[in-house]
Amino acid sequence: MTRKAITAFYAALLLAMSMGLGACRGCSHSAGAKGNNGDSVRVTRVQPANGRSVATDFSGVGMVAPIDGLSEQRLIRKSYVVSYNKATRCPNWVAWRLTREHTDGKVGRMGNAFHEDKEVPGPRALNTDYKGSGYSRGHMCPAGDNKWDHDAMYDTFLFTNICPQNSGLNSGVWNQIEISCRRWARRYGDVYIITGPMFFRSRELQFVGENRVAVPDAFFKVVLCLNPPKAIGYICRNTDGQRRKDLYVNTLNEMERLTGYKFFPELDSEVREIVQDTADPDAW
Repeated sequence: MTRKAITAFYAALLLAMSMGLGACRGCSHSAGAKGNNGDSVRVTRVQPANGRSVATDFSGVGMVAPIDGLSEQRLIRKSYVVSYNKATRCPNWVAWRLTREHTDGKVGRMGNAFHEDKEVPGPRALNTDYKGSGYSRGHMCPAGDNKWDHDAMYDTFLFTNICPQNSGLNSGVWNQIEISCRRWARRYGDVYIITGPMFFRSRELQFVGENRVAVPDAFFKVVLCLNPPKAIGYICRNTDGQRRKDLYVNTLNEMERLTGYKFFPELDSEVREIVQDTADPDAW
């Protein structure tokens, strides 16, 4: 994607916002974000038997402020927290705290580990939905961030943590950003990460599989560091993402405007003032 194309991409997002349409279907109050009968799912918190960990500790920071009308079921895993949308069969967002200790480990990447999440209502995504679809099974919380624990990694293969993703993006820019996050966690001790799909309201939803898993138009990722305080965000179109990642950089304020989410709602106001309007890749 050229700089001209990226500029046009962001201009289209901002135009949609200015017209009151909302750039992101999954982050707005549109029908596409609601349940099949038109009513929103009550937010629930599910605590599986594998327990809490530092990866889900966002104390004093917060994850994402709830949005009225958004189909949402929050599930707490060992390695992340997911806000699941039963209408799209995709997560709204996935959040985790990546520490220096969790950037490596002895657990190898698992083969044939993708599995359905029986803690969400059906119909729900299955492996068969992706077969022959032309899309890869794109992790939101990556397996590479969870070599520290077998159960933590296994959870990343739940389909509530997966979206249909262009294979070029999955192995290209998206993978580069994930590698950068691990490098930053090692450098600064820890970082807070929130990521998820975007569905543009100006486009008809596309689906894969018998269970009609929605295909995102783009993906976002927001990264926060507290020591020293800084934040950076990315938006990547769900296309062959082989361009260098710096072309997709956004500030925290821009990310909130483009997605409709309020990230890190418990963050100290003075810290937010420092991090919200600057996104300099060279500072990381």
